[in-house]
Amino acid sequence: MKPPAPAPVHVWFALLPGSLALDWAGPAEALRSANAQLVAAGQAERFVLHFAAPSPVVASSVGVQLAGLVPLPGELPAPSWVIVVGMAGGDIDVSGDDAQQLLHWLRGLRLRQGQLELLTVCAGAVLAAHAGLLAGRRATTHHQHLEELARTEPRCDVVANRVFVADGALYSSAGVSTGMDLVLHRIAQICGPAVAAQVAQTLVLALRRGPDDPQISPFMANRNHLHAGVHRVQDAVCAAPQASWSVPAMADVAHTSPRHLTRLFLEHAEIAPLAWLRRIRLARAEALLHAGQNVTQAAEGAGFASDTQLRRAWRQFGRPGSPAHPPASSAA
Repeated sequence: MKPPAPAPVHVWFALLPGSLALDWAGPAEALRSANAQLVAAGQAERFVLHFAAPSPVVASSVGVQLAGLVPLPGELPAPSWVIVVGMAGGDIDVSGDDAQQLLHWLRGLRLRQGQLELLTVCAGAVLAAHAGLLAGRRATTHHQHLEELARTEPRCDVVANRVFVADGALYSSAGVSTGMDLVLHRIAQICGPAVAAQVAQTLVLALRRGPDDPQISPFMANRNHLHAGVHRVQDAVCAAPQASWSVPAMADVAHTSPRHLTRLFLEHAEIAPLAWLRRIRLARAEALLHAGQNVTQAAEGAGFASDTQLRRAWRQFGRPGSPAHPPASSAA
């Protein structure tokens, strides 16, 4: 019997007059693209987007009028994300009626990881602080608002020089484009790193991971290029690293010769195709080990021919510990 599809995540963009357009439009496009990638793969959409505000029409930071906005909801289905974004200018003015209504609504939120989570972009963290949601939390914001955030909520551990910070059910990003980094990170957590990589490719984004990760994910590394054929290969391998991949098989996906594919990988991805494949399989095996599978199961699920091959790759790429005793996951 086929297991039921996971419940979709309802994503609520809470907007005010003057909300920075890129703060909400960038993450919204990333989530839309993730849905499109899932549907193309025969899966159900995972994100339902809502745009809510105290007023049905607000002007964005660039002057465009946003109409048809829904009221701030009285109840939120689980799971839900609330995304609070920044506004143009200096210190955030919360004296207006719309801002006061938003703060009142935010104060009623009961954050719980996996059920109701708060994501802030740029100075959205300052609004969350005014609502009392950052007391005892770690958070970041745009560098121009770091002092303001600390003044607004002295009980918040304000973190500088971070792309974003994850603290339980609270995720805060530094500003503007980093909101897309944060949402890509959450897409990877919900839908898998291959989908996040496809979204980044579609939006022509260089990928970064969370600030606590010691290195970029192999699923996301070597993809800061624009070559469609190499991306096709990387998409196919990331979707099924356990398949019987060889350079000729990958070349078929790219519609080129094996020798030319190797040249393309070295030029655009800056790594040979088989070395990149081993990195992907090693990352997949490590994820399976952390999920509770034994070494033999992880090796098979990642596409290694044997336990020995997995252990060899583990040593080759300098992973600490061993497949039988892997280090703790570094995912933020």
